[in-house]
Amino acid sequence: MSELNDLFFGASIEELKRGYVFDEQSEQYTCILCGTTYIDGVIYKKEETLLEARKAVVVHIGEKHESPFSYLLGLNKTYTGLSDVQKELLDYFYKGHTDKEIMKSTGKSSTSTIRNHRFKLKEKKKQAKIFLAIMELLEEESTETDHANSGRNDFVTVHKGATMVDDRYAITNEEKDTILNRYFDESGRLNTLPSKEKRKIVVLGKIASNFKEDKQYTEEHVNRVLRRIYDDYPTLRRYLIEYGFMDRNRDCSAYWIK
Repeated sequence: MSELNDLFFGASIEELKRGYVFDEQSEQYTCILCGTTYIDGVIYKKEETLLEARKAVVVHIGEKHESPFSYLLGLNKTYTGLSDVQKELLDYFYKGHTDKEIMKSTGKSSTSTIRNHRFKLKEKKKQAKIFLAIMELLEEESTETDHANSGRNDFVTVHKGATMVDDRYAITNEEKDTILNRYFDESGRLNTLPSKEKRKIVVLGKIASNFKEDKQYTEEHVNRVLRRIYDDYPTLRRYLIEYGFMDRNRDCSAYWIK
C-alpha cells in the first residue's frame, strides 16, 4: 500500500490526469489508482478484442474507476481542498451541463450563482499553479547536502483514505523506522498497541500493508491475518476502519484497503 501511495503522490500532473505511469526499466504500465500493471509488449485479450498494454490500462481505468477525473474528485477533502458543493458542480461541469440545467438539478437560486462558483474555481486553479511553482522552486534550491539527508527527514506519505490530516501525520521516515523497530518484533508480531496517535498511525500503516489494494477480504480472512500480528485483533480491525486504512460493506461480509 505504501508503494502505491508513493506512486500516486509522486506522479506528475499529466500522469494523474491519465491515471497511469510507464516505467521504462520494468517496461510496464501501472494504474496509479489501484496498482494494476500491464507489461509492454504483451497482448491482452478483452472479450473479442486484443489490446496492447497501454490501451489495456486505459480500458481498465475506464471500467474500474470510470475516469481519472471521477477518481480524483472522489478523494477526501484533505487532498482536493474541495467542498461537497464544489465537487457536485465540478461533476456537472465535466459532463457538459449548462448553467440552467445545473440550476434546475441542484436547486440553486439562479444561474449567476453557478457562474460565481465557476469563477471561484478558476481562481482556485490559479492559486494552485502559483503554489506548485513556489514549492518546486523551493525544492530546486535545496543543496546537495540537503538532498543527501532528505531521505531520512522527508515526511512519510499520508494514506489516501486518511479521514483527517493534521499534525499526527507529521512523521519523518526516520521517526517511522524508530517506531516500527520499537513496536514490532523480528517475527512481525506487535508487542503492544501504542496510545499516542502518531505512533498508532505508523503501526496501523504497517499492519495494513499485509493486505492488497485490489482485493476484497472476508472478515474471517482479515481476522486470521490480524491474529498473527496481535492477540486483540478486533481492536486492530476497528482501528484500521476508523483511521481510513480499510473499509467494509454494511454487513461486514467484505473488507478492502481504502
